[in-house]
Amino acid sequence: MNRASGASHAETLPPGREKCYLVAMKRRLVLILTLLLASATLPAQAKRSLLDSDPDVVYLAEHLDQPLKLWIVKSAPIFSDKDGQRRLGTVLPDQQVEIQAITGRAYRVSAQTGGNKTVGWVGSGAFASKKDPDFEKHLAQFYERQLEVAKLIAEKRPAIGMTMDEVSKALGEPTKTTVRQTAEGRSGTWEFIDYEEVKHYTYSRDPYSGNVFRQLSHITREEKGRTNIEFENEIVTAIEKSENNDGTGRVRIVVPPLFFRW
Repeated sequence: MNRASGASHAETLPPGREKCYLVAMKRRLVLILTLLLASATLPAQAKRSLLDSDPDVVYLAEHLDQPLKLWIVKSAPIFSDKDGQRRLGTVLPDQQVEIQAITGRAYRVSAQTGGNKTVGWVGSGAFASKKDPDFEKHLAQFYERQLEVAKLIAEKRPAIGMTMDEVSKALGEPTKTTVRQTAEGRSGTWEFIDYEEVKHYTYSRDPYSGNVFRQLSHITREEKGRTNIEFENEIVTAIEKSENNDGTGRVRIVVPPLFFRW
């Protein structure tokens, strides 16, 4: 009975209200379609972000100023995954390729496989460098360093041997900087101050009930700890902490950035 009366009421809406009703329905339909289209693209975005955030992969574009190019010197299988589970084909020798990413055993490249170009992972033994005969050893050292630095950045911990860019990723912008520029390079100190908010209260007694009430009086920002980072030529040389607040113990030391001859 209620449904019938509702339908009858909708059919007898005044012209002005009927127009507003139709406009509102159109807007609602557009909103629903927009949400459906957005949800349809989520799986692809999630898949791409998972690929780029693989903790076992170091992407060279994030760390090198110039692309790394090596020669493929022998035929080798190319795989879609870094663990070599799904083979895509065989890369051809005597071609120069740009190394996109690395693990401890394989490099990700775009290479010729027959008449096609294939993007995938190739074992490090298939490559050679005309400028650095020990490139494989150096890349392995570079890989291990970047994994260690990535872990320290995630833990928000600076370390001796880090670059100042890596310190910024770990701790953010410094509270205060002292920089000295010379012909040999840039040196100085970055100071990071860790603050915490402290709430202050006052107590008052209700004259009628006699109960004591606590009221927030004000909030102050007080220093909790201080970290000084000394650097020379953009590399951390010393770390001084006024207080060990994170319970991590001794200051860490990592291998300084490696400079390659390619």
